[in-house]
Amino acid sequence: MASLLWACAQAGVMTRERMVQAFPAPLVVGEKERDLPVWPIFKQDLTSTTIAAYAFESQDFVAIPGFSGTPFNLLIALDPNGQFMDVRVLSHHEPVFLDGLGEKPLLTFVEQYKDLSLKQSIKIGTGQSKGGKDGSANVYIDGVAKATASVRILNQTLLAASLKVARAKLGYGEGRDPDLIGRIRPDVFKIMDWNALLKAGLVHRTTLKNKEVEKAFAGTAGEGLDAEVTRAPDDVYVDLYAAHLNVPAVGKNLLSPEKWDYLQQRLDPGDHALLVMAVGRPALMSDDFVRGTVPDGFTLNQQKLPIEIRDLDLDAVLKVPANLQGAQWMVVRVIAPAGLDPAMPLDFQLNVTRIKGMVYPERVRQSFAFGGQLPSDYVTQASSDQKTWHSIWTDRWVELAVLVCGLAVLVWALREPTWLMHHPARMFKFRMAYLVFTLCFIGWYAQGQLSIVNLTAVVQAVLAGRSLDFFMYDPMTVLLWAFVVVTFFVWGRGTFCGWLCPFGALQELVSQVTRRLGLSWIRVPQVWDQRLKKVKYVVLAALLVSACVSVAWTDRLVEVEPFKTSITLNFVRAWPFVLWAVALVLVSSFFYKGYCRYLCPLGAGMGVLGKLRRFDWIARRSECGQPCQRCRNDCAYQAIDKQGKVDYDECFQCTDCMVIYESDSLCVPLILAQREGANARVIPINVAAVGPSKEMTS
Repeated sequence: MASLLWACAQAGVMTRERMVQAFPAPLVVGEKERDLPVWPIFKQDLTSTTIAAYAFESQDFVAIPGFSGTPFNLLIALDPNGQFMDVRVLSHHEPVFLDGLGEKPLLTFVEQYKDLSLKQSIKIGTGQSKGGKDGSANVYIDGVAKATASVRILNQTLLAASLKVARAKLGYGEGRDPDLIGRIRPDVFKIMDWNALLKAGLVHRTTLKNKEVEKAFAGTAGEGLDAEVTRAPDDVYVDLYAAHLNVPAVGKNLLSPEKWDYLQQRLDPGDHALLVMAVGRPALMSDDFVRGTVPDGFTLNQQKLPIEIRDLDLDAVLKVPANLQGAQWMVVRVIAPAGLDPAMPLDFQLNVTRIKGMVYPERVRQSFAFGGQLPSDYVTQASSDQKTWHSIWTDRWVELAVLVCGLAVLVWALREPTWLMHHPARMFKFRMAYLVFTLCFIGWYAQGQLSIVNLTAVVQAVLAGRSLDFFMYDPMTVLLWAFVVVTFFVWGRGTFCGWLCPFGALQELVSQVTRRLGLSWIRVPQVWDQRLKKVKYVVLAALLVSACVSVAWTDRLVEVEPFKTSITLNFVRAWPFVLWAVALVLVSSFFYKGYCRYLCPLGAGMGVLGKLRRFDWIARRSECGQPCQRCRNDCAYQAIDKQGKVDYDECFQCTDCMVIYESDSLCVPLILAQREGANARVIPINVAAVGPSKEMTS
């Protein structure tokens, strides 16, 4: 079955008839090539027919899984200059665009690629669209709120497929993923002087002689205009030096400690500071150059792509030999979005201009290359498994830091601190506050709602033989799953379902409000409660089977889960989905967290994985269930049987029974012991290995 799904994913769906519909007259669709699955698109140019574009389907070249585990399939038309003549979505299974936001935001996003080029560095943001159809090197296109991961995966799919066609048909490979770049190693440093830096290849020297400069102007209006050059052809015209000043081995050796620290403060993460020095006749900057602007004496390219540079206006004294003390030098800054790769050569171009004539002067400019490449010891090479998800993690570091702090607080609370467990009112307030954090921050703000879609996506990706890297496009999901998996071994399924599920938090908060308004929860008879709790496992099994058989059916069946409607889309959706989500929330006002207990397929999955738990961590006394039924009657989840045993597969870890256990005014055995004034030793059983043991004297 896996091989069948993989074959289907790789087979193009466009027939010749559909291609003709997509590219009607005056365009002409040629025959699909045998060696490469592309369709040549021709146009009539006077008396000749020329190639207008190459059209192809993305899934014939790459299969990057979307957030459902299934790849996008895009129809892409790439013209001979590397520009996108057209980009269309043929198929996708992204949950957020299926009866969620709808396909309109997706189609609007894709339209932005038209007339952009593979020779540009295309970046995605939200609310920072800058067009870019003027041929500028860096282009920002507007993303889609609540679908950041999906549109980045689409962007990666588009670029990866297009680059393969460009290399095969257009003969160039300038374009690349702007995040597939090397990184400077901040930990590599040793003391070196100028000559040692030159020898180590950390400073690159290029020497231009007069005859080389004159040769470049031969046959132009600028030929023979420089008398000094023609008089001494073998003399040095200019010595050029270039270096990565933000490499510690360069910057720390050429700058004072104070200036090195100052340079670090001026650079944002991912920025570069490049040193350019010239000894000779040409000037690096004109007389009217304004500091802090783009230099006019030289430019920078990398892999044939222009890189924007700007004077950093660094006022410092360089530690250079005496013969270089009077040299011209400038430190330029390259911002992170420019995509400069320190593992690739720096292709600087020195601009030399000659002027002929006085009244209507003719300007002739020639460019001379200089620069070099960093030694491999000082840079981490870009690896083939790098994806654009790296930038997502760095962009969301504040949200991730808040989440980590929130998870640390939860771990502290679940270790049963006396400050909480011995004070029922305090514990209740803490729990309500944490559920507000879960709903508002993890859910609505950071979009960290785990979903059954995560599990079906894994099944579909594994069956198709695809990587699970698509999860990395959603750092909140990855971090939450990592934490939840660890807690399976300690506390079981309840850590997520009871504390970290935004929809579960919404149900509980609403039910607490309605209870304060006088609406009591209905307790389901034990027999029916046990039967209904098995329904969610049936739903889970149906979804997993569907994921193995039909992607389309899975897209429909996962809608049993109201998370996308209530959390991802904030109830802004078609009315049937909103009605379903609202109904489930209202039901929880009568049957405490009824959806979580009886219907939730993700909860069923958590229950299965929760069997990895290694400890019975909820303390019990010998009187629990025999005869005391206090905890059982108070357990809103009905996860404690008549014998006092906790069903950890159904326990949501609300800690109510733990608070009762610690309370002299709530725990019946402790109350009776106080009344009798006895000093009998009460021995707890099944005490968790987590936290201190509890021995109470009564």
